[in-house]
Amino acid sequence: MIDYLVLSLFIIVALTGLISHVFGFPGNFIVLAASLLLGWYGGFKEVTITVLAVLVGLVLLGELVEFILGVLGAKKYKSSNKAIIGSIVFGIIGGILGIPFFLGIGAVIGAFLGAFFGAFLVEFVLEKNVDRAMKSGWGAFIGRLAGTFFKGAIGIAMVVITIVYAVGN
Repeated sequence: MIDYLVLSLFIIVALTGLISHVFGFPGNFIVLAASLLLGWYGGFKEVTITVLAVLVGLVLLGELVEFILGVLGAKKYKSSNKAIIGSIVFGIIGGILGIPFFLGIGAVIGAFLGAFFGAFLVEFVLEKNVDRAMKSGWGAFIGRLAGTFFKGAIGIAMVVITIVYAVGN
């Protein structure tokens, strides 16, 4: 059976990973690393290599679906491919620039606003149409939001799977 102090440390690190989603960081990779360390600590008896392989698959699924939802959100509102790229680039820039504000929460605001403004600006420069640019920006925003929620749900599932195997075996 796994040491409960070590399990508590895993939970703290995993929760930190889940919270980091809010800031636009790859929190599921943090959860995966914590699960790997927990498995290593227990000699891979409870958290086995098979469990870790499933977690790797979930991490990759979360990243892929987040990206796809961002693109689909923008496409639903008829964003051009260039506007989608603008959304991705400005989302990253906004997240980085927002880190110092509101105790780090600015990164989230910056990432979402960056996605919106990136799609908006590129679409406006290309089409010279404010309505179309607003729709493009809104789609990028909604897609980014949906992707973040999906990736967070995957992270929660990863934590639950790890705890179930660590305690249950």
